[in-house]
Amino acid sequence: MTHAATVHSLWTTAAAAPDKIPAPHIEYGQLAPTLIVLGAAIIGVLVEAFLPRAQRYAAQLFVSVVSLAAAFAAVIGLAASDYGTGKAHVAAMGAIAVDGPALFLQGTILLVALVSVFTFAERRLDPVVHGNRVDSFAAQAAAVPGGDAEKSAVKAGFTTTEVFPLVLFAVGGMLVFPAANDLLTLFVALEVFSLPLYILCALARRHRMLSQESAVKYFLLGAFSSAFLLFGIALLYGYAGTVAYAGIADVVNGQVRNVTPALAGTMGNDVLLLLGGALVLMGLLFKIGAVPFHMWTPDVYQGAPTPVTGFMAAATKVAAFGALLRLLYVVLPGLRWDWRPVMWGVAIVTMLGGAIVAVTQTDVKRLLAYSSIAHAGFILAGVIATTPEGISSVLFYLAAYSFVTLGAFAVVTLVRDAGGEATHLSKWAGLGRRSPLVAAVFAIFLLAFAGIPLTSGFAGKFAVFKAAADGGAGALVVVGVISSAIAAFFYIRVIVLMFFSEPRTDGPSVAVPSPLTSSAIAIGVAVTVVLGVAPQYFLDLAGQAGVFVR
Repeated sequence: MTHAATVHSLWTTAAAAPDKIPAPHIEYGQLAPTLIVLGAAIIGVLVEAFLPRAQRYAAQLFVSVVSLAAAFAAVIGLAASDYGTGKAHVAAMGAIAVDGPALFLQGTILLVALVSVFTFAERRLDPVVHGNRVDSFAAQAAAVPGGDAEKSAVKAGFTTTEVFPLVLFAVGGMLVFPAANDLLTLFVALEVFSLPLYILCALARRHRMLSQESAVKYFLLGAFSSAFLLFGIALLYGYAGTVAYAGIADVVNGQVRNVTPALAGTMGNDVLLLLGGALVLMGLLFKIGAVPFHMWTPDVYQGAPTPVTGFMAAATKVAAFGALLRLLYVVLPGLRWDWRPVMWGVAIVTMLGGAIVAVTQTDVKRLLAYSSIAHAGFILAGVIATTPEGISSVLFYLAAYSFVTLGAFAVVTLVRDAGGEATHLSKWAGLGRRSPLVAAVFAIFLLAFAGIPLTSGFAGKFAVFKAAADGGAGALVVVGVISSAIAAFFYIRVIVLMFFSEPRTDGPSVAVPSPLTSSAIAIGVAVTVVLGVAPQYFLDLAGQAGVFVR
């Protein structure tokens, strides 16, 4: 019987017995945060299609803020109903885990997205164009930079309000990413949040060529990393005969009940397992921005519109580290002796590479990009600890780091000259004398990045390094402290430049933001100080949330 005939007979048999096809069992209540955000994203697309242009901005902002707040409330509701600890289980027929780490990371991503939407909606920083207030995004994304279409779009006062549904789609993918409980869900979530980010990176109003170049680089390298991930998934499926996390873990640990002849043939093939695991890891390390998969980070951070850079730097890291933790702790704990030495090496080069190269940077956004690479290394130290404290310290660090990052990039949007944002460091000289408040706020964020006591950065680093030391990675902590010292040098250098240099006569001005950006920066400062002065409650919260459902 030919292959086609076999398939055909299967179809006819299935059709003849309709009661044999089981209906999927989906727990909608437990997937509410993701469903709310994706539903709102679809509403945002409809708003673009049906509302007149003048009303879209207000409608999109309203839909985005309300949906993100509602989704966060849903996460709090699930946590209050004990889904983070006692009732943690795998929902949606094994596709999504509802457990402590998933809820903690989803809550963090939603808060980060909510604050980011404020910076996206900012319309007071750029000068008024033809009587219209404008934001950081291109007047018409499809127009050729510098062409007639772009000029007429600017003249007509067009704005790209599509950024709001794009952000919501990205957030929807990010919510699924750390909670994915099988490899296919992981891959779909990766694509759902990556594709909107590729587009968002290309939408800057000023420096459009640089922005489009950054988006193309990000897209090409992202496509490569997705291909590696997909190939790794195929190899792991070939090894274990399943894409479910628990199923792969059972095969790795040799705890399979019913071994089929096909599975018996591949179970002993460690090449499939090691190669597959390595390729999936590469895909995730790319998203984290770990060395040697970091080459996209500085260019993309510099070229993308600054609100997008802030959102991407904070939220993508949270989602990707969540997925990485789940992969290493749930799927591959049986391979610990194989992946730990590799992750040691990656963490060391990431910490040192990010810190050393950042010293040579002359652009604020590139400096923050290399700083984010160094921070990825610090967080990896907690991942390597392979203890419950390791998980909770990583969760805490991610929450603390994301708000510092958002605040820092929000401050960068305020410092402007005739060409838009003044990101070259030389232009920041003497900023502390010209506008002491903005410089002081930026200094707080830089001190938090450097890990100075009484900031959230210190509490996070201390938690991660302590977990790594207790987990037997003492040497890694030594390297981490050395890299922190190198990193502190260039953070302090920027503070000295702002407060102890003469202001330039042709220096940039500091734009007065609307309450939207002001509140984003204020939230960043508040979280940085609160998590630095009184971190214990949040550390305990991360500790309670640190148990993965198997």
